[in-house]
Amino acid sequence: MPKGNAPAKNNIPAVSRTLAVLELLAYSRKALNVSEVSRALKLPKSSTFRMLTALEGERCIQKDARSGRYRFGFRLVGLSRVAVENLQILEVARPLLISLMLGTGMAVHLAVLENSQAIIIEKIEAPGAGIVGTWPGRAMDVNSTAAGKALVAFLSPEEFDRQVKSAAFVKHNQRTISSKAKLKEHLARVREVGYAVDDEEDEVGSRCIGAPILNRAGKLVAAISIVGTVDLIPREEIRRLGAVVKRCAASISASVEA
Repeated sequence: MPKGNAPAKNNIPAVSRTLAVLELLAYSRKALNVSEVSRALKLPKSSTFRMLTALEGERCIQKDARSGRYRFGFRLVGLSRVAVENLQILEVARPLLISLMLGTGMAVHLAVLENSQAIIIEKIEAPGAGIVGTWPGRAMDVNSTAAGKALVAFLSPEEFDRQVKSAAFVKHNQRTISSKAKLKEHLARVREVGYAVDDEEDEVGSRCIGAPILNRAGKLVAAISIVGTVDLIPREEIRRLGAVVKRCAASISASVEA
């Protein structure tokens, strides 16, 4: 860890303490035990143990079962890789997402697939359309959201099986698709029309439409979705709005390099 990066006080905020632990492990040339982390960061041993246990539970760090020592985890390595890859797509997509929001009057999401979930990396709010309870960084289920279904529908069969194998398949209500077999059947229709619909499957009263973003090599990169209510997206408007979302996704796709 670079000199001067270790916190000098114990009363720094919890987030800062957590980041300090992650940074210490990231820069360390060897795995560290609880006492070593506690001394390096001048934190109480009990607090250090609780933080390490929580971070291990979230797969942000790894614990060696034999030595009890901790090292940086692959989950954060994966997230940092995704963050770098998404710098280009954010730059390309943002103006088009704003245009989609203005054209539909609805909030818009840009999401990527990570650890069998759709992770929102950008959200454009629609003034006057009501508050949508989502935010960049939020994870969404792939079996019940429009962006999530758009992401997994266009994977190769092998990648689909790998991603869905560890998916939670949370059943939010009676409309939620809760099995792999039913999801595969549903996604065949998604591929046929080119867009996915969340018809109150994630939240009663909410209806969303999503479409995939592919790079110039045809590889899945991300997905976009418009987020509305059953009143904003009545059934008779799904086909028209689906075409609008598809065109926006295609415009973004045309600018994403392989």
